[in-house]
Amino acid sequence: MEIVPEGKNFRLVKEDELPALADLLVQYMPESLKFHQTIQTYLNNKVWDFHFYVAKNWPEDPICLHFPGCTSTPNSLTYESVTVFCPSDRAELVDLLTSEDILLDLTKPLYLNFTHEAIVNRFEKRYEAHDKITGDVYVCDNPPEDTSADDLPPDVELVRLQPEHMKAVHDLYPASDIECCEVFEKLVAELPAYGIFVEGKLAAWMVQSYYGAMFSMQTRPEFRRKGYGIYLARRLTKEVAARGYKPFVVIRPENDASRSLYSKLGFEKRFRTVRAVLRPR
Repeated sequence: MEIVPEGKNFRLVKEDELPALADLLVQYMPESLKFHQTIQTYLNNKVWDFHFYVAKNWPEDPICLHFPGCTSTPNSLTYESVTVFCPSDRAELVDLLTSEDILLDLTKPLYLNFTHEAIVNRFEKRYEAHDKITGDVYVCDNPPEDTSADDLPPDVELVRLQPEHMKAVHDLYPASDIECCEVFEKLVAELPAYGIFVEGKLAAWMVQSYYGAMFSMQTRPEFRRKGYGIYLARRLTKEVAARGYKPFVVIRPENDASRSLYSKLGFEKRFRTVRAVLRPR
């Protein structure tokens, strides 16, 4: 699909402009963390082709976008999904996007990846939000020092994952409808990802995403309640930080187990995000 250099209200950011864009986003931390680290992983590893846009009046209008917003959508179109950042106290800037009739087809659904709830609330003035999933962003400012796995049982290993493991991981990933298996294969080739293997069988795993988050922690049902998650989370937290990223996770509000686990590692809640399918009113 042809990449549009300029819309009604936004312009495409050239690759050599991305470091400056990332630098400007630092002043809006922690709300800008997800977008900022998407730029970082794009510049460092480029595991997926994203196209970044800023408002034509940037930085006075501090709103930026990237297309696609997720790696799998029903029609696999570049402009069918989006990730948006603007400061939550400037949510009115979302109106620049909901009136953007060059980059977007305003008559069709828009797939929105995890985005600050204030931005989603503003979208709902022009769209109806369906299939909403809420997640809280938890951030770790001081990663734990201890990454030892010495006390794992003799038949249990913590191993760096490889692309050939990703089919099994993706099959159990709860958001496999918005992230394709191919991106998982590219992620583990470039970014930290670990699995717990029991007698040679993959039992639990965790991956760093293209937006810098630690995500997709899953444990096969027969291996649950054995404490494997804390080993994975501790190892990945330290490695993500060592590579220059801020460790963060998105936790569903009802997921008490994950909240307890990450709290033990020093993660603290920063803000709420929402993922949704936006349908024109």
